[in-house]
Amino acid sequence: MFENLSDKLERAFKVLKGQGQITEINVAETMKEVRRALLDADVNFKTAKEFTDRVKAKALGQNVLTAVSPGQLLTKITNDELAELMGGKNAGINMGGNPTVILMSGLQGSGKTTFSGKLANYIRKKGKRVLLTAADVYRPAAIDQLETLGKQLEVDVYSERGNTDPVSIAKNAIAHAKQHGFTAVIIDTAGRLAIDEKMMDEIAAIKKAIDPQETLFVVDAMTGQDAVNTAKAFNDRLDIDGVVLTKLDGDTRGGAALTIRSVVDKPIKFIGTGEKMEALDEFHPDRMAGRILGMGDVVSLVERAQEQFDEKQARALQKKIAKDQFGFDDFLEQIQQIKKMGNMKDLMGMIPGVGKAMKNLDIPDDAFKGIEAIIRSMTPMERSTPSVINGSRRQRIAAGSGTNVAEVNKLMKQFDETRKMMKMMGDKSKMQAMMQRMQQAQGMRR
Repeated sequence: MFENLSDKLERAFKVLKGQGQITEINVAETMKEVRRALLDADVNFKTAKEFTDRVKAKALGQNVLTAVSPGQLLTKITNDELAELMGGKNAGINMGGNPTVILMSGLQGSGKTTFSGKLANYIRKKGKRVLLTAADVYRPAAIDQLETLGKQLEVDVYSERGNTDPVSIAKNAIAHAKQHGFTAVIIDTAGRLAIDEKMMDEIAAIKKAIDPQETLFVVDAMTGQDAVNTAKAFNDRLDIDGVVLTKLDGDTRGGAALTIRSVVDKPIKFIGTGEKMEALDEFHPDRMAGRILGMGDVVSLVERAQEQFDEKQARALQKKIAKDQFGFDDFLEQIQQIKKMGNMKDLMGMIPGVGKAMKNLDIPDDAFKGIEAIIRSMTPMERSTPSVINGSRRQRIAAGSGTNVAEVNKLMKQFDETRKMMKMMGDKSKMQAMMQRMQQAQGMRR
């Protein structure tokens, strides 16, 4: 995500490396490189120029502290201004109304229906009853796609096969939601072009008829400046409440995310970072600025982990560890939960310093495939009691998983080390003793 922009900004700040102070000359040179990086990222010229002018003015008006280098100070100012450029703070979603009505709009192929499913999943996890509504009467498979998503997510779907009036479908869906106690209604409409007057009139009529709490515009982030122009056209006609950027995980430039707020004056509310239904994040401008500048995003990483790791399961796991009953089934369950958190490279990029180190590495989505195959080739007894896995069993597991004995041995060793560490973390006295030993060792080195 934003790899090209991150690399170019990093190179731009190298201009100030080793400089003892900020001067008009070295800041101007750095800002020239930053502006070039933004233009390459498909940010429009006016936005890029205004941005670099603001950073330059702030930098020249600051005294550099002895403990802070000019490069660090300029990075901090750039980080703050990037966050401000993208909206400053998280806008959130308006969940008022009884029920909350959310109208989806966007171009054909922008990922509207998939996002509707992701949003339904997001709201459902907050303990609310969601009704998905199929109001796309033009695409033959639209209703089927939404119903498949609804079944997968265990979310109700309202549709009227044979009805070709999306306005009446939307109104009937809201009436159905009120009658049956739903707290949120998501209305998935047909994709349309801003230049198609008839289709734009139709979605304007839907909005007028249902008066939604949220009108969201869904757009493919990878289309860059085109995404910004389209968002502006839709906003001029519909007065949208926010923007949703899909496929942001594949966007190495970042032009749409950086420009939309300044051009359209509407916040980015959500970003899609993958195909899975869990691959949806609220948009936080300050966190995104940190990721662009290679500072990571630990807060979002922790939030994703909290969503996947159930408190009840965590307590049960702690008891197993204390009793030395942690087995390969538990290990496999932890892997499944990590996989639900999203794309592995994206997750690594949230850890400060790690994203930069791994930028040239290709981490496939099936990174755990070999480990899973080995565990699934074990018998139930081997999974629950790993100590019974001897040489001949290891050969059989390797053959069954399509791996070799060396890989099985490696997993066994990693599993054993993980189990020991988890047990030590659960034993407060051992943890305290280890901390004391570390402190003593630190004192001896001094």
